[in-house]
Amino acid sequence: MTQAPEIHGLCPARFNAVKNAFAANFVDAPEGLNELAARFSLTIDGEVALDLWAGSADLAGTKPFTEDTLVPVFSTGKAVMALMIARCVDKGLLSYEDRVADHWPAFGAAGKDRLTVGQLMSHQSGLPGFSDGVEPAIWFDRQAVLDRLAAQTPLWAPGTASGYHPITIGYLAGELFRIVDGRSMGAALREDFAQPFDLDLWIGLPESEHGRVAQLRKPAAAPDLGPIDPIKKAAFLDRGSAPGGRGSTEWRMAEIPSANLHGTARDLARMMSVVATGGALDELPVLSQQTLAEAMRERIHGPDKVLPYVMSWAAGFTRNAGLNVFGPNPEAVGHCGWGGSLAFADPATGVSAAYVMTRQSPHLIGDPRALRLVEALYAAL
Repeated sequence: MTQAPEIHGLCPARFNAVKNAFAANFVDAPEGLNELAARFSLTIDGEVALDLWAGSADLAGTKPFTEDTLVPVFSTGKAVMALMIARCVDKGLLSYEDRVADHWPAFGAAGKDRLTVGQLMSHQSGLPGFSDGVEPAIWFDRQAVLDRLAAQTPLWAPGTASGYHPITIGYLAGELFRIVDGRSMGAALREDFAQPFDLDLWIGLPESEHGRVAQLRKPAAAPDLGPIDPIKKAAFLDRGSAPGGRGSTEWRMAEIPSANLHGTARDLARMMSVVATGGALDELPVLSQQTLAEAMRERIHGPDKVLPYVMSWAAGFTRNAGLNVFGPNPEAVGHCGWGGSLAFADPATGVSAAYVMTRQSPHLIGDPRALRLVEALYAAL
């Protein structure tokens, strides 16, 4: 059997079983998904209580994965996006019951005029992708994406069902944020959270930081979307359904809140502690409990038109109810990302946690390596 690499970080004795599960993922992972590098971090009542990392930051195995290594977490960043929109609500710039078109009139075209902010954030707009063929490079032209989505006829009646918006939600929520706040979401994340709270989280990564980014091994298989139809094709499978054609440097520098957040597991867990603690970060209030409750409550429940699951969506968060990927509490919220990463918060226990890795799996939700760690965590609690 392969030997686990040296494990670094913080692990009190009460979490030895979590460390053992973390080590096991390197040598005997479910489905043969042995880790190349990974990190798992958690906070309890806002304090970092566990932080483990190991492996190599490059695929050649020559560069150690360190405390400062950044990992692209793809859709896991949607949990941060949800918190950034909640901040706008808390500051009175937005309400979840506002109609999106009241702030962004062009968005109201083609029958989208009554869609609320809460419905937009819970993937009910009917815009999971482009209805007509586009070139993958369009995603690097923010205004072109926004103009096309604002004019587009929804792929289903808005507000009647959820259909996961893998990338478009980042442009839509990002534009709504920019209109009411005046800054891009990436700039606001830096100014309001990353700098004052020393969080190594980035929506739009400056080229000066690219040397810290771990290399990923892509999944060996495509995700299982269930029966394929035009809606799923628009969201995931059409040629222009994801950014392409520009290289990794431009991809990392772009600000796509739904898809290209780079960060560390520790600071994702710390950011999610805002939810776990009732609105505080490092004991400083950043969200009211009322706004947090509105951000976390169920907005829609039922079969998703894009993901092959029955989903319970909050305002940007995946709710744990029915999925059971964020521990045993159905009220826990978070998000999973392409390849296996996750971040979540459980107010019932005061726990927030995040998992990042460099070997990607085809699981859309509930990577078995992450589930092993979360199970060991709750057993230790």
